[in-house]
Amino acid sequence: MVTVLALGAALAYGVADFLGGAVSRRATALQALLWCVPVGFAVVLTAALVDGGAPTAPSLARGFGAGLAGGTGLITFYGALARGPMSVVAPVSALAAAILPVAFGVLRGERLGATVVAGVLLCLVAIGMVSMERDAEAPAERRLTDSGPLMAAVSGVCFGVFFTVLGAAGEDGGLWPIVGSRVGNLAVVLTAVAVTLRLRGGNLGPRVSGRALIALALLSGTLDAGANVLFVVATQQGLLSLAAVLTSLYPAITVLLARVAYSERLRAVQRVGLAVAATGVVLVTAGG
Repeated sequence: MVTVLALGAALAYGVADFLGGAVSRRATALQALLWCVPVGFAVVLTAALVDGGAPTAPSLARGFGAGLAGGTGLITFYGALARGPMSVVAPVSALAAAILPVAFGVLRGERLGATVVAGVLLCLVAIGMVSMERDAEAPAERRLTDSGPLMAAVSGVCFGVFFTVLGAAGEDGGLWPIVGSRVGNLAVVLTAVAVTLRLRGGNLGPRVSGRALIALALLSGTLDAGANVLFVVATQQGLLSLAAVLTSLYPAITVLLARVAYSERLRAVQRVGLAVAATGVVLVTAGG
């Protein structure tokens, strides 16, 4: 069950990231998030009410703290998607995001079987392989200051904190920690909007306009929120480290969609990485 839930979260995150990146390329990261985050809040609030769990102050507080990190990660990540190739940005972010929750899970005593460990290691290797940048000859200074990889790594660390704190919330409060996290997301986005408006004289850049683009933004926010729910339920059903690694396979989806929509060519190592990822998932499933 953990494997199914986590892979479902990976699928939802992968599609959401692709759609969010597509919107950010035509508007701005903040303009996109002003659509994505509120609709995501509505989705998780509905899920929490349907779930029937009772909200508690500690669960909401932990969720809010996770949301502050997650909101910062979203802003950075959407900016990275608008700047660099999705086939590079998404995997770099995912690799950084996977390390923290896995380390936390191991430190708190989570133990995995040999087959599962082998699968987890393959998944981590696969994330790294899929993230290898195509433009290896681009100037290092440009890659660090103007392109997606550095921003993607920063967003990945933020997402790692988000996954760790949210996953550690356990079953206390049902799905309400996610509601708290969405409030944290919204707080970060609104703060960033206020600061940007002040610094830029009331200009947030190109708006999200047109029915098609608005629909993509709303769908991205809905899928991202749904992925949050699936991830938390997965951590409640099993190990945080396992759920985090499987969920972090979402770049495979983003990369494939970018390949189709933007003709972002995959290097041979990236294709091998996708095959390694599939092998890792099979091992995790068999060992679980």
